[in-house]
Amino acid sequence: MLADDHTIVRNGIMSLLESYPEVEIVGEAENGAEALQKVKELSPDVLMIDIAMPIMNGIETAQEVSKHYKQTRSLMLSMHNNEDYILKSVEAGAYGYLLKDTTRDEMLKALQTVAKGEKYFSPSVSNIIVASYLQKVKDSEKANLKKSKLSKKEKSIVKFIIQGDSSREIAEKLDLSIRTVDNHRANMMKRLSVKNAVELVKKVLDEKLM
Repeated sequence: MLADDHTIVRNGIMSLLESYPEVEIVGEAENGAEALQKVKELSPDVLMIDIAMPIMNGIETAQEVSKHYKQTRSLMLSMHNNEDYILKSVEAGAYGYLLKDTTRDEMLKALQTVAKGEKYFSPSVSNIIVASYLQKVKDSEKANLKKSKLSKKEKSIVKFIIQGDSSREIAEKLDLSIRTVDNHRANMMKRLSVKNAVELVKKVLDEKLM
């Protein structure tokens, strides 16, 4: 099934695909609301859908299809090679994303892939998704590194833990209460995901956190 608010685009795509006997276009729609109604009535394997449509846009429609019509998989077809649109489409449950300048053969390949329940993205779209994922990993690593850093006071406490001092001894040397030392110790262990003082010392030394 095909959903696009431009009749000329729908006709053009149908003309491209009608030469393939394995493809049957069971319906068409000019906005997201109409597309949802026809998906409910026709249960197509694939809904090829434009993003910028009136009443309900393609991303919103894909999200509704993903929630309520599991038998139908959304394949976005857009002129926008835009990271925001691409990532929002993926989050909405779309199985694929094609650019409108795609070839007829790639369109067929995408339809067949998505119909089988597999994902398909144009090469340039895949690059954007991968780049976004790598950036998230990088940001997460930075956040974890920042989270792992020890304060000046924590470093002082760890230094004495390494020497084998008890909380009482550390408290006396740093002029702190035993409770304060124990709280710092517990906070460091929680933050660094370790269970005891031995693991804490090992992690601090292995990751050069001092």
